[in-house]
Amino acid sequence: MSKPSDDSGNPASPAESDVRWALGHAPSHLRLWIVAVCGVVADLWTKDLAFEKLAPGQSKVLVENLCSLQVSLNPGALFGLGAGFAPVFVGASVLALMFVLYLFANSTVKHRSMHIALGLVLAGAIGNLYDRATQEAYVAHFPGKGRVIGVLHEQTKDGLTMGDFPDGANPRLWRGQVDSATSGVQPVVRDFVKIEAKIGSISLWPWVFNVADALLVIGVAVLLINFWWDRKRYHRSKGASGQPA
Repeated sequence: MSKPSDDSGNPASPAESDVRWALGHAPSHLRLWIVAVCGVVADLWTKDLAFEKLAPGQSKVLVENLCSLQVSLNPGALFGLGAGFAPVFVGASVLALMFVLYLFANSTVKHRSMHIALGLVLAGAIGNLYDRATQEAYVAHFPGKGRVIGVLHEQTKDGLTMGDFPDGANPRLWRGQVDSATSGVQPVVRDFVKIEAKIGSISLWPWVFNVADALLVIGVAVLLINFWWDRKRYHRSKGASGQPA
């Protein structure tokens, strides 16, 4: 059997030829999938619990002046950005899932923290994708007044009668002219965590979010650290061998 070669046609070093890829390594798969499954379960369970225990507008303090729970429906993407583009977000989530699997397949068994980070990203993407595929609410835009999200009971010339998500309880009349072009039934994501910390009158984190959002942010942060560390290690090894980086 001939000795493996690198991309330039030169014989590969023993270290390069003995690389073990994560795709065929059971412990690497366990790290990825256990983190992903636990993350999805935690996200969906906490969403169900929050919307079962809390009424719209109700707030439950977890840590005084730091964090509270309050339910909110998000027709947009991460932290409420880009409302009204749900099909784009679904496509982006699918691409993110494919990219996660691509990164895992091209990692080695030594990339343990990367596998955990990919599991976190996978859990966050699946958790919010599940909501967009299964949760719908009526989003009513009142020009100059904001929006109301809930279950539509009736629309009249005076406005809309809407109830609380998801069962339509406590119907209320919202008076005003609705923008028919941007209003309608839309996929939504369930959020329930609110950061209350402020500097003076400025909120440090104004968005309501969920466990999936937190997992995505943490996972991406760990991935970036991994990429930075791998690049630093690559340049260091090239410098030690006398080769140009």
